[in-house]
Amino acid sequence: MSSERPDMRLSDAERETVVAQLNAAVAEGRLTLAEFEERVDGVLRSRTHGELEPYVGDLPVQSSARVPDVLPIRSRASSLKRKGRWTVPRRLSIETRSGSVKLDFTEAVFTHNEVEVQIQAKASSIDLVLPRGGSADVDGLDNHSSSVRLKVPAAYDTHGFGVVLRINGELRSSSVCVRYQRRFWWWRW
Repeated sequence: MSSERPDMRLSDAERETVVAQLNAAVAEGRLTLAEFEERVDGVLRSRTHGELEPYVGDLPVQSSARVPDVLPIRSRASSLKRKGRWTVPRRLSIETRSGSVKLDFTEAVFTHNEVEVQIQAKASSIDLVLPRGGSADVDGLDNHSSSVRLKVPAAYDTHGFGVVLRINGELRSSSVCVRYQRRFWWWRW
């Protein structure tokens, strides 16, 4: 697994990806079961990207679908919800008119620590649910008869912990709420 910074710490999702790569190598006959067990143990103990190299350096890189740089999300007079495990690219572009967009990032896999969110909304509501430790910057929003509620720490109040959403764009008669997942199971969403 190559990384621009070998000293960057690993997430649990990245460890799971490497274990899946090792599992595929066993299925292809590239590794024995003993090698697989040894490498999985090493991957689970690894803390940084650089520590992963001995376990996957001699294996071919998996050819998976490439994550796009920008994910466009469009909603016209309808409701759109995204939750569960999904991959979040570097940039999100949300365009909605008379609609509702709810994006749950609690189980999402982030390709970058900072995600730029561009919003163009008219008579709509947008609900963004961040994982614990996440923060947001909503200072780039241009509001016209709209409301913005930030229920997570501002990006400039945290010091590099968790994912950061940089939200900008234009709201007209719309609302944006950035929050954590609710604690009570009947109000999770």
